[in-house]
Amino acid sequence: MFTHASWSERRSESYERLAFLGDSVLSLAVTTYLYPRFEAERFGAGRLTKIRAQAVSGRSCKEVAERLDLPRRLEDSAPEGVSAAALARTERVLASVVEALIGACYLAFAFERTAAAVVESFAPEIEAALEHPEDAKSELQELLARRGESVGYRVISEEGPPHQRTFAVRAVVNGREVGNGSGRSKKDAEQAAARAALEELES
Repeated sequence: MFTHASWSERRSESYERLAFLGDSVLSLAVTTYLYPRFEAERFGAGRLTKIRAQAVSGRSCKEVAERLDLPRRLEDSAPEGVSAAALARTERVLASVVEALIGACYLAFAFERTAAAVVESFAPEIEAALEHPEDAKSELQELLARRGESVGYRVISEEGPPHQRTFAVRAVVNGREVGNGSGRSKKDAEQAAARAALEELES
């Protein structure tokens, strides 16, 4: 299950298909947990979508992977003579490994048991999303508005297969680069770039 695509001549032997499945299971598990627990008047679809996106982001998946000791397991799965140290610390790779694990659990134990385990594993990330919602783009926009400036975002690269695309985005203010970020969607990458820009501008 922890076979990276570069370790096999046949891509179908890697964890990518399981990650594709697990991505959907993860999203549904967190959605199923959130939906009945918050009143519709205060938690509309837009707000729930933002909470879920933060809770299951690549960064959140990486934190869960590290708590589950998946970097070490990924390194142990590497073919003889191949170092996986760099891969085992990459957000995109660890997020995919977590999703593959979720996908495998779904096939073995069905949705209900898997969803319960997902919610337990992602509990700190879900709680953080509820208590401290991140919206770096809005914060950056407000900061720049006070200075009479505005920000634009440019996609500078796209990597990976269609179902595991990683985007790199640059935040630009008045023609100058103020932050770079990456994520598994353009929105996640823009948020990461905005966070980097805030750190740069406020330092």
